[in-house]
Amino acid sequence: MAGKFRPGARRTRTPKLQGKGTLESVATEGPFQEWLGMPELYRHSLMVDGTEYSYQTEEPELSVSIDDIVVFRYKETAKGNWIDRNSLGVWIDPATYNQ
Repeated sequence: MAGKFRPGARRTRTPKLQGKGTLESVATEGPFQEWLGMPELYRHSLMVDGTEYSYQTEEPELSVSIDDIVVFRYKETAKGNWIDRNSLGVWIDPATYNQ
């Protein structure tokens, strides 16, 4: 009986959604400080293939630029699509990686 115990077995976790597309525009707001002791956060609104996503980070500048093909994990909420922290990056084409 005790051998079939799985912690958190009652709650099923929905898998993260994955996105990929061409970055069309970036709008940055901030800095925001939610509470005392929290670092200043910047909210970036990204337009990827006609869909708007929000990304929150401590950096005022993103590591991606417009017209890059970006990949990321995100979740859909009532307030919109939110990109997970540290999941935004540039897609590397495997055919041209070693050149």
